[in-house]
Formats: sequence, structure tokens, C-alpha cells
Amino acid sequence: MDSRLKIIAGFKGGESYVKDLYVSLPFRVVSVGQRKSDKKLYQMVMSSSPGILDGDHYHLDVALEKGSSLQLQSQSYQRLFNMKDKAVQELNVTMEDETSFAYVPHPIVPHEDSNFKSKANVHIGKNSQIIISEIITCGRKHYGEVFKLRRFQNLMEIYHNNKLVVKDNVVIQPDLIPISSIGNLEQYTHQGTLIFYSTKENVDKNGLIEEIVEAAAQHIEEMEVGVSAMEDNGFVVRALGHGGELMYNFFLHVQEILWSLE
Repeated sequence: MDSRLKIIAGFKGGESYVKDLYVSLPFRVVSVGQRKSDKKLYQMVMSSSPGILDGDHYHLDVALEKGSSLQLQSQSYQRLFNMKDKAVQELNVTMEDETSFAYVPHPIVPHEDSNFKSKANVHIGKNSQIIISEIITCGRKHYGEVFKLRRFQNLMEIYHNNKLVVKDNVVIQPDLIPISSIGNLEQYTHQGTLIFYSTKENVDKNGLIEEIVEAAAQHIEEMEVGVSAMEDNGFVVRALGHGGELMYNFFLHVQEILWSLE
């Protein structure tokens, strides 16, 4: 199925709002920030499909006009079903100056023989920031499907002034790269990546990293977390663990820290 989602966040009277929205099946988008008073835009992406099926091609286009702030949320875990061929997802995010975008979705659950490629292209303006993550689980562990997927890839590219400033490429292909080998996931079953990048000048990058490391220390028995600082105002958070819910809630906490930055 060829499915599309397009959302434009506008900014008027000091408040972010949905300027334009288009979805096709199985997508649906609903507002979820009615009780918040920060005048930012909160939208949840929902789906009538039980998961991503063989041959699915998802096109997600997100645009933020100058001054707007948009936080996208997911409805539930994303299942990747058994596939003869593959499924693809493309996310294109265009951010004008003085914008903020965040997308911290639920974990992905790849079923046996799933083959999925996700690619995200982000163009970020001046005095702006982005928070974006993904968590990949081992699959349906209680069904004995521990990394029985065929292939998973998540490619992330962030551009500023048409220059590539961040590139992250996560590939899991058990038949070529032993998942439990040294330097890979070893004994862990879940892997998460959260990327923060800002073009603002007053970002206390080192202070934020220290705060995230301190928060991760509270879960040291359940997860291993590392933070890699970028040369610019940004960093990458990597997490390894045995459960998706704990990792997802930790990423939500990190998002909360970063989302409130002015």
C-alpha cells in the first residue's frame, strides 16, 4: 500500500497550529496537546493497520513554518510483519528558522523475515532544534523470534544550509552481521538511538549531556547508555537494554528535558 501523511505547522499570534493536513489510509492524525499551555503543537499519528506489511511504502512529509514548534507522537509499538519482499518508509522534514521539532515514537517490533528500510531527510533552519529517535527490539521474544528479521535499516540525514551535518545509519542483518558479536549488541536485545541537533547559539551542550547521563545512571542495572557529543550543538544518545518500555520512557524523559529549551 502506498500511504501518505503530510502536515504543515503554522505559527500565528504566538501560537503553533495545524495549517494543513493530508492523510491517506491507514493514517490518522489527532491533536493531543489540548491541556498544555506552552502554545506548541502536539499531534499523534495513528494507524488503522496492525503494522507495516509487505510492499507498504509510507511517505511522511512534515513542514514547520517560521516560529512553529511541533511534537509528533506515535500511538503504539510499530510491528513489521513477515515479508516476501520489503517495506519502505520515507520521512522528509523541512524546518524554517526558529522552529522546534520532536519525534520520539514507540519501539519497532520486527517479526520473522521482515525487511524494512526507513530513511529520514531533515533540513533545519537557523535558531532551531530537532529531537528524533528510534528503538529497535529483537522481535516477539515470547514467540521465540529473537532477531529472526531478515534486514532492518534506519538512515538519518540532517542538513543545515544544504550541508550535511548529521548522518546516522543503523543496519541489522543477522545473516551477515552476528547480532550478539563483540561490538554489536552482544547480550542485549534492544537498541535505541536519540539524536539532538540545534542551530541555536545559547545551547549548554555539556550541561545537557551531564543531565542525561545522570538520568541514565538511575537505570544502570537495566540499560547501558552512552552520549556522544557532536562538534556542533548536538549529541547522540545510544541505549542498550532488554526491554522496550523502559528505554522508551527514558527517551521520553530526555525529550522532555530538551523540548523545554528556549
